[in-house]
Amino acid sequence: MSDPIIAILNADEATKELLASCDFKGVAVKHFQNGLDLSNQWEQNALNVTAIISQTEIMGASGVSLMEALHNKKFPRVPFFIITLYAKENMMKFSLDAGVSDVFVIPIKPKSIETRVNFIIERWASIDTNLKRKVYKTYKTPFAKRLFDIVFAGSVLLVLSPILLLVILAVRLESKGPVFYYSLRVGTGYRIFKFFKFRSMYVNADQRLKDLKHLNQYSSGTGGAEKVKEDNSPVLCDECISLGSKCRFPVYADNNSWCEKKYSVFKKATANSAFIKIKDDPRVTKVGKILRNTSIDELPQLVNVLIGDMSIVGNRPLPLYEAEKLTTDKYALRFVAPAGITGLWQVEKRGKGEMSEEERLMLDNNYALNHSFLYDIGLILKTIPALFQKESV
Repeated sequence: MSDPIIAILNADEATKELLASCDFKGVAVKHFQNGLDLSNQWEQNALNVTAIISQTEIMGASGVSLMEALHNKKFPRVPFFIITLYAKENMMKFSLDAGVSDVFVIPIKPKSIETRVNFIIERWASIDTNLKRKVYKTYKTPFAKRLFDIVFAGSVLLVLSPILLLVILAVRLESKGPVFYYSLRVGTGYRIFKFFKFRSMYVNADQRLKDLKHLNQYSSGTGGAEKVKEDNSPVLCDECISLGSKCRFPVYADNNSWCEKKYSVFKKATANSAFIKIKDDPRVTKVGKILRNTSIDELPQLVNVLIGDMSIVGNRPLPLYEAEKLTTDKYALRFVAPAGITGLWQVEKRGKGEMSEEERLMLDNNYALNHSFLYDIGLILKTIPALFQKESV
């Protein structure tokens, strides 16, 4: 067996210096770009990993979900530590219940990490044996629902393939850039996956955020538009900037990426509601407006359905920055239900005016408690007329 190592993931320069000053009793540290890099090298080189330290958000791709993914792939169970910028009490409890050994919140003293990591590694055999991990009830898709999802998604993709080809051509011709983009979403059981859509904005969308505050349509009595900060890093939100140059909530399109949270914060500042879309947004392409108004931009999610990330009907998967706030019993119920393209709140509230966050979450919980195959069929039938409403949603 190779020499023991402590695997370090996603560490920025400050964290690398911090860990380099720690004495892990002769155990070497080895840096990895992300969880995929770690798992590949671990398997190919038969690494002797004695602990993992990941600089990430608890609900991030290299947080709890990575730890569980490594366990599911039958890698040896080793101490898993998280270094993060902030962690609320409920998130700390969630991570520890899930099996994380400890969470360190920046700023951290080297001695604190050194002492805790060495202590856990030395006693890991006993700790792992006696550790009682809280098992969260996970949703398993019934056979009938899964069969329906595969048949429905496959049939729609086949029937609409000529339209999809035209959409791909139209998107490509109108503006340079990729046809598709994806962002990370949290679905059933807090599982994180890539969420696909047709691109409906220009590739430099975030770099034009500051220009929107000059549009009259965003002038509200509270001066919300003026709250948008003009900074030297327009593609990052304030939280991203505080971490350096790393974006915590990116949306990806080939080699391009932008901060999804910054766009969400901007919408709240200018529209005074998290659920109102920006009308006549100049960053949206002409083809993109048609795609959004007809919900055609959502069609690539049928691929997510075929893969098994989502169902046709379920609660909408959430961005990481929203999901990390919903870990209390009151709201976590929504994650027990299947994640889906359409669901109860889209049918009940779509196009009928503003909806509070509380309303939306309660509808999600209602679906989690009452969903069934026949109930899903009813929601699908109600979704069809909602697709042709005039309001852009």
